[in-house]
Amino acid sequence: MPKLDKNLSPEEFKEYYFLKEELKDFCRTEGLKISGSKGDLENRIIHYLSTGEELKEHSVDRNSTQTLTEISLNSKLGENFKCSEDKRIFFEKEIGSGFKFKVKFQKWLKSNPDKTYRDAIEAYLEIQNSNEKTEIGKQFQYNQYIRDFFEDNEGKSLDDAIRCWKYKKSLKGHNKYEKSDLEVLL
Repeated sequence: MPKLDKNLSPEEFKEYYFLKEELKDFCRTEGLKISGSKGDLENRIIHYLSTGEELKEHSVDRNSTQTLTEISLNSKLGENFKCSEDKRIFFEKEIGSGFKFKVKFQKWLKSNPDKTYRDAIEAYLEIQNSNEKTEIGKQFQYNQYIRDFFEDNEGKSLDDAIRCWKYKKSLKGHNKYEKSDLEVLL
């Protein structure tokens, strides 16, 4: 695996998997912003490797977003829903202490701004009772790899899965699990 530095081409960068912390370290070294998701960091780095310049990003005026101080069952979720502490407390009070802002529920919340908190509770309970597997986002390649590894290798250990993952991410190309990755365990 190549070293992540400013001499790496954008094309080569895209061929390898880098941890978020490695991306942040690169951004720090080059004086780029380190905030945002892994995808934000990757886009920032690709732009920098392509142009040698910092990506100009639009800033959000945090003062313009309204905070809902009193939440009721009939309150609308609203645009740009944020999973904040006041909302967690509300959902825990209504649903119970086992409440968690899981990915599938977060996606539902963000895509239904005109729905109420009552609707959200119903959706949460439906999601909880569903046996459907949650889709793992592109930025969580490690999690997807580990899930796929265990679906194909009953009885193998997490250490085995991690050894295969480390081998896979050191290779050029995709990071999807393949049966041939097991050769590293031999």
